Amino acid sequence: MRVIIVEDELHNYRLLKGMVERLRPEWNIVEGLESVKSTVAWLENNPAPDLIFMDIQLTDGISFSIFDNVQVDSMVIFTTAYDEYALQAFQVNSIDYLLKPVKLEKLEQAIEKFEHLAAPRKDDSTLKPDYHELLEAITQGEKKYRKRFLISGATSYFKLNVEDIAWFYTENRMNTAVTFSNKQYPIDLTMEKLEEQLDPDVFFRVNRSTIVHINAVRKFENHFGGKLILRLIPPFDEPITISRLKATEFKEWIGL
Repeated sequence: MRVIIVEDELHNYRLLKGMVERLRPEWNIVEGLESVKSTVAWLENNPAPDLIFMDIQLTDGISFSIFDNVQVDSMVIFTTAYDEYALQAFQVNSIDYLLKPVKLEKLEQAIEKFEHLAAPRKDDSTLKPDYHELLEAITQGEKKYRKRFLISGATSYFKLNVEDIAWFYTENRMNTAVTFSNKQYPIDLTMEKLEEQLDPDVFFRVNRSTIVHINAVRKFENHFGGKLILRLIPPFDEPITISRLKATEFKEWIGL
């Protein structure tokens, strides 16, 4: 396994290199780079590594600009001291991100996720992160809503597109996505985080425990006290109640 580390602080480079060598002594760390310019030059003149550990804030700019200057066919684990950058990187489906100072346990989890994604599949496919999408969000300052989730299966990971999800619900503190084909997948995000990351033109939080896709709304009915009863596609096990305070906002969202 060929690996490069992009990190402009020597101490952090040595620390991360040592931890990777401890966890995966059979891996070959072929290069350490410290800038956008040197990373672009190296990638242009060398075979793509299997994995890149990449600091987001480098001496000559934000590392996302690397992807606008050279084709990157490697998987990337971002490292950063900045939560806002880390969150954006994670949302566009980088393998993972590590907050500095990097912890050995978190590094091992990120490596294990990479190994699942890099494992050979019957269709010989892997999930390719969209780094240009991330670069657009950074340079243009636009809000980018989540387009997919990385779902952990028994032996591998797979991609679940947001457009295929009819609704999310909470039960016993567990959040679940239900698709239009009525398949269910656990989602490791709070309802508050989901509400923040989903496009509000498409998804609406109808109550504390349910967020619905606009195309999942089959009909809704008036209920006593100014409340609404919502019927979904696919059907929810029980009627969903929308409070009087939320009812007006919901009608405006649905287009009434």
